[in-house]
Amino acid sequence: MNGAGPRLRAAAMLGVLTALLPVDLTIAGAAAAIGRLRPGPPIERAAHPRTVLLTGGKMTKSLTLARAFGRAGHRVVLVETAKYRWCGHRFSNCVDAFHVVPDPDDPGYPDAIATVVATEGVDVFVPVCSPLASRYDALAAARLPDHVEVIHAAYDVIGILDDKDRFAASAAELGLRVPETHRITSVADVLGFDFAARPDRRYLLKSIPYDPVHRADLTTLPLATSELTADHVRSLPISDERPWILQEFVDGDEYCTHGTVRSGVTTVWACCRSSAKQLNYEMVERPDIEAWVNEYVSALGVTGQLSFDFIIGPHGEPVAIECNPRTHSAITMFAGHPSLADGYLRSTDGPDSGDLPIVPIAGSRPTYWLHMEWWRMLSAPRTAHHRLREIVRGRDAILDPHDPLPFVLVPHLHIASLLVGALRTGSDWVGIDVNIGKLVEPDGD
Repeated sequence: MNGAGPRLRAAAMLGVLTALLPVDLTIAGAAAAIGRLRPGPPIERAAHPRTVLLTGGKMTKSLTLARAFGRAGHRVVLVETAKYRWCGHRFSNCVDAFHVVPDPDDPGYPDAIATVVATEGVDVFVPVCSPLASRYDALAAARLPDHVEVIHAAYDVIGILDDKDRFAASAAELGLRVPETHRITSVADVLGFDFAARPDRRYLLKSIPYDPVHRADLTTLPLATSELTADHVRSLPISDERPWILQEFVDGDEYCTHGTVRSGVTTVWACCRSSAKQLNYEMVERPDIEAWVNEYVSALGVTGQLSFDFIIGPHGEPVAIECNPRTHSAITMFAGHPSLADGYLRSTDGPDSGDLPIVPIAGSRPTYWLHMEWWRMLSAPRTAHHRLREIVRGRDAILDPHDPLPFVLVPHLHIASLLVGALRTGSDWVGIDVNIGKLVEPDGD
């Protein structure tokens, strides 16, 4: 849908951001003053600084890693596509160089990454990729010189992990707990499924390709009548080109994880309860989930960043419902951690490998995005008390007293530039994701 509606929403949101600018400038100025008076946390400085290339410059998780590598003494190169060239993170004082590259699915993307690597003398390639980019970053990585270390899974492994059906099958082969899963390529596949043979089970439909609109749809099947079930399934874009899975619904508490893995060994680990729209992160200890992940990644012998989603089943056992082979936004829990960069680069068989994995600092404050918390209060006033409590006990994922500029430029340059684009074109959008740094679009990444 293109037209007046999206344009009006864009204009209204630009007005809101304009009104918020003095507030954000005040917050950033106060933070900067505190930063000048209070030294930052001690960081382990690298004995041999390297040049690190990070993709996904629009996302907060890329900023978190830029700060970690930069403060550890490494040189940080950040890249993004033309659409997000005004990402606020490029102005971080931890970013040494910024380059615009083609979209990941553009045939010229691997060559562009290789050119940046050669131009900037890159030693380490750490993709911070969108769902769309996971495989393309693997293709780009395969084209790089042998001396460039890559913290990303190989293309064939990405093909397994990024496919919910193939991932479930690979875990089941190892004897690890996953839900019953069926690949769906047509409406007929669902309508012909024998729900009656499993009267004690309910099922979810999930798109295998990333779907920013339907990913939050938790409608369980079958519905009350076969007609209602058919109507719901027909409303979804299911096809051979866009396969889905019909997956057993497991009732229980949901958890998400981030793991940085080197040759099958987890070097950075975070686990937290899943939250509405994944905008609040707080570390929790779940040794059973960690053991599941360690067994799986060890069997694969993989190197990269892997994020898993789990349900704690009715008998207390962790059930893995999917794996996303990329950086999780829970990495923001490591902001200010003295060893995060080291956790990405350290050998897993060296004399100092015994203290792996790196985990968030004990007692560290949970993360949130202040602008999203404000919006949640405005859109649901009855939650204001809870939101204020989260703000007081946590910390903003972008605001940093020693690097305050991104906090102002993400909403007022980065997001504003996207809204101006929507205002100009009238293209449809359904929300703003400050964390990922994008307008949520029906066919977006």
